Amino acid sequence: MTGLWTAAWPPAPIRTERLVLRESEARDRAAFIELFASPEVGTYIGGARPRAELERVVPEVPGRRPGLFVIDLDGAMIGMITLDRRDAGRPGHVRPDAGEVELGYVFLPEAWGCGYAAEACAAALGWFADALPSEPVVLCTQTANDRAMRLAAKLGFTEVQRFEEYGAEQWFGVWSSLAPSG
Repeated sequence: MTGLWTAAWPPAPIRTERLVLRESEARDRAAFIELFASPEVGTYIGGARPRAELERVVPEVPGRRPGLFVIDLDGAMIGMITLDRRDAGRPGHVRPDAGEVELGYVFLPEAWGCGYAAEACAAALGWFADALPSEPVVLCTQTANDRAMRLAAKLGFTEVQRFEEYGAEQWFGVWSSLAPSG
């Protein structure tokens, strides 16, 4: 995984107009548990996990690994963004050898509808474009997830294909820092 980054990890915190993208800290544990226990958050990512199980398995400092940004609003975690290599065994690739970087994100329901996902994802993509300028980024979401579909378009992802996975139609798109902005 560390081979993914040519830039040192973690990067300095990334500041946007309202948010800070930073490395995970111990104070984020409760928000991590809330994210993965939330039925609303779990709707398009395989469902909520039992809170008791999460309390047992989530480490004291959760999510501390290359490619994971905590999204901080006024000193509190409201979500997270991941930039990970897409599993070569899954459908959806833009390179013959697979291994593309995939953007993932989840936010607490109370942070929905405020533009935080667009702001944070745009900042993460900007950071990534500076770190690895020629690397494409892919995104996969269920076509039924209207919010994610709108965000993908807003961020400049272009549809590559649709396929069935996890019992639902998936939308698969690509973003490149080399593409002309419109």
